[in-house]
Amino acid sequence: MSLATLPAWVAEHYEEKGPVKWLAFFLESCAALVLFALMTLTCMDVIGRYFFGNAVNGAVELTEIGLAILVFAEMPIVTWRGGHVVVDLLDSFISNKLIRILGLFSAILMSGGLYFLAERMFYLGNRSLRREVVTEYLEIPVGYIVQYIALMSYATAVLMLTYGIYRIIKETRD
Repeated sequence: MSLATLPAWVAEHYEEKGPVKWLAFFLESCAALVLFALMTLTCMDVIGRYFFGNAVNGAVELTEIGLAILVFAEMPIVTWRGGHVVVDLLDSFISNKLIRILGLFSAILMSGGLYFLAERMFYLGNRSLRREVVTEYLEIPVGYIVQYIALMSYATAVLMLTYGIYRIIKETRD
């Protein structure tokens, strides 16, 4: 695929509108690359361990970091697409208007929770960088990973809030 056909491919495969479409493409591409790297790392670790008697040094640390990158890269997109688990036990007993109000309230509540979580994580990331906290074997600075988690939590909070409002407005029009 050439770069000229990339916008057409993204437009065909992503239903999001505007900049969220490109954000989804970028984050899913990052997650896919990390997943491929984790698969390769695991294969090399197993091959090294069983055939050469020597595992890849730091494979556990790299796997932990890779999983953090993978999960938090997908979190904003899953949130925007409304892919979270929803329990709708009471929906048949209450009105559609109340369901929309509760949906908006939950979006605001989750966004607020993610925002405050991100604030705390960013603070902890800065503190880890000041204290020069590193991983045990590879000595990778932990603060950068924690700050990445905070940034993705900020993005998820914003997308949750905008998605909640978008969903309420869209359902009101339909």
